[in-house]
Amino acid sequence: MVAIDLDGVTKRYGDVTALQRVDLSVESGEVFGFLGPNGAGKSTTIDILLDHARPTAGRASVLGMDAQQETVSVRERTGVLPEQFGPLGEMTGRQHVEFTVEAKDADDDPDHIMERVGIGHAADRPASGYSKGMTQRLMLGMALVGQPELLILDEPTTGLDPNGARQMRQIVRDEAERGATVFFSSHILEQVEAVCDRVGILDEGNLVAVDSIDGLREAAGTTGEIAVTLDTLPDGIESDVEAIDGVTSVRVETDTLTAGCENPAKGEVVRACQAAGATVEDIETSEASLEDLFATYTGGA
Repeated sequence: MVAIDLDGVTKRYGDVTALQRVDLSVESGEVFGFLGPNGAGKSTTIDILLDHARPTAGRASVLGMDAQQETVSVRERTGVLPEQFGPLGEMTGRQHVEFTVEAKDADDDPDHIMERVGIGHAADRPASGYSKGMTQRLMLGMALVGQPELLILDEPTTGLDPNGARQMRQIVRDEAERGATVFFSSHILEQVEAVCDRVGILDEGNLVAVDSIDGLREAAGTTGEIAVTLDTLPDGIESDVEAIDGVTSVRVETDTLTAGCENPAKGEVVRACQAAGATVEDIETSEASLEDLFATYTGGA
């Protein structure tokens, strides 16, 4: 089943085009990362999925339902952690969760929810006094009520410390294991790379890439690195390695030669060092990071 389906979705605000003929399918049970520079159209896409905005052209469906015609049914089956939310009232954290449980006609235990998101100790405190990170955890807890089929998380790690971000990632994994679909919008690339099955990159309203991170690396031809530690650095080894097809950069530090190169060239780098008379004592390789891929697909934005 397709959990999210966008077909030619365009959104204009006057002379500004926020989305341009976006086609996107997210499969049920998938953790999908949605990336893009500020102003790329990520929040507009989420607004259309939740019927907070109507597309100028095209069609959006969520969990097999028309996002604009079956809004109530979509929201009943979707948990949302928005990027921005208004100030919380004087109710306690537990009361906020209790209100959500009642509104969704669910049977969740509010205390279990509070413990799960790491703020059980503050359940009886007014939520208006929560820190940014605690508020983020509370909003996540409210999104989890009712075991939604789809979770839409917009910048979910904002305000969280490293432990909070780690806990957020674990909850995302747990929800996916339960069978939920997670649509994860973030500008913190390490968080996306850690949990997502596939990634979509939006740039200036255009969906410029959709694939697994490994697939994006292969399609972009983005380089990783190989660091070769040698017993000695032969004369001319830098020039020899620079001449290898697929090598984009070479630097030497003490007894280590590091080459930026595509994966097929890494073996050639090692063989060139051996052919020059050096003994290879250690090898370390790395792939292009998601940050590198993001820069490649968005022109360095």
